Amino acid sequence: MPRRIGRPGLIGTMARTAVITGTASATAGAMNRRQQAKYSAAQQEQAAQQAAFESQAQMAEMQSQLAAMQAQQQLPPAPPAPAPAPAAASGGDDLMAKLQQLAELKAAGVLDDAEFAAAKAKLLS
Repeated sequence: MPRRIGRPGLIGTMARTAVITGTASATAGAMNRRQQAKYSAAQQEQAAQQAAFESQAQMAEMQSQLAAMQAQQQLPPAPPAPAPAPAAASGGDDLMAKLQQLAELKAAGVLDDAEFAAAKAKLLS
């Protein structure tokens, strides 16, 4: 079969077209992957910045809550010492007055249960 000189035949044209198409597809795919990688990196950086911002906001909120809790937990100034009870005519009235004072101190939160029980036992003994 004689060889043609000049323009390529049908098979040569199809082969050239396939090579050009394949090269264009590969180039477009590479560009898409590169753009996707840039977009992904930008998203990750933005997410990291957002997380850092939220973390700082949470820390500030926690610190303000801690300060508020500490202010609430500070002990109130000690109440003035109870005035001595006037001397009663009999020992029974004096004991009742002291027990009432202990109950008032416990109700005010000055004495806890253990201190109240110890003071009560001391008075009754």
